[in-house]
Amino acid sequence: MEAEPEEAHRWLEQLLGDWHIRSAGSDGKPDGSGPWTEHVRSLEGMWIVCEGQGTMPGGSFGRTLMTLGYNPQTRRYVGTWVGSMMSHMWVYDGELDPDGTSLSLYCEGPDFENAGRTARYRDVITLAGQSRRLLTSQVQSADGSWKGMMTAEYTRRD
Repeated sequence: MEAEPEEAHRWLEQLLGDWHIRSAGSDGKPDGSGPWTEHVRSLEGMWIVCEGQGTMPGGSFGRTLMTLGYNPQTRRYVGTWVGSMMSHMWVYDGELDPDGTSLSLYCEGPDFENAGRTARYRDVITLAGQSRRLLTSQVQSADGSWKGMMTAEYTRRD
C-alpha cells in the first residue's frame, strides 16, 4: 500500500525544524520548568515526529515524543503523544480550524484531579508566523466547557 501526501499533510510541514519552548501554567506564569527544545522531522511527508527534551518542574529531565499525520478516509488529523514522565499513551483525533491557523487535537486520558477516572483533553497548536507557534492544553469540564491547564510558546531556533 503506497500512500501519497495530500494538502492536509503539507500543513504539518510548517512544524518542521528545531524549536525553543517556554511553558506556563493556566495562569500564564512560568511553570517552573527549565529550558526545553524540540526537533520536528518528517517521515516522507506522511507523518511528522516531534522529539522534545528538557527540565521539568522540580528539576528532573524529561523527554517527549509526538507523532502527527492525516487520515484521508476520516478526513481527520491523527497522532500520539508519550512522555518519559508518565505511562499513558495519548491518542489524538483532530481537526484544522476553518482559517487554517489552529489544529485542535482531542484525546482521553487519566483525570489528574480524580484518581481512577478519565477526562477529555484538547491540545491546540496555533501558528503565529513561520517562527512562532503556541500550544494550549485544556481539560473538558463537566459542563462541556474547556479549562486551560498550560500553555507553551515555541520559537524557531537559528
